[in-house]
Amino acid sequence: MLSTLIAMVLAVAVAAFWYAGRGAAETATRVGQAACSRAGVQWLDQTVHLVTMRLSRGSDGWLALERHFGFEYSTGGDDRRSGRIVLHGRRLRSVVGPMPLEPGQT
Repeated sequence: MLSTLIAMVLAVAVAAFWYAGRGAAETATRVGQAACSRAGVQWLDQTVHLVTMRLSRGSDGWLALERHFGFEYSTGGDDRRSGRIVLHGRRLRSVVGPMPLEPGQT
């Protein structure tokens, strides 16, 4: 009886962890696509990938998982550049990658 209860609690914890990770990846995907769109560059591979994950204290003082996602984009179709999105929980912390072009730049 007790081992069944422990197994169920563990299964729920793993499912919650997986679900939160999928939600964070979907958020990072939307952020990456929007950054590429604003910068006028091509979003490559249509996805993000988890680079690292750690516990981090947010500006509100609470501990949460900080996930670093990588993505790739191209400025002209013949190059491949890397970008990074950092989420603290589901909140965007930073984006490193494509920047909008200044007027007159190509």
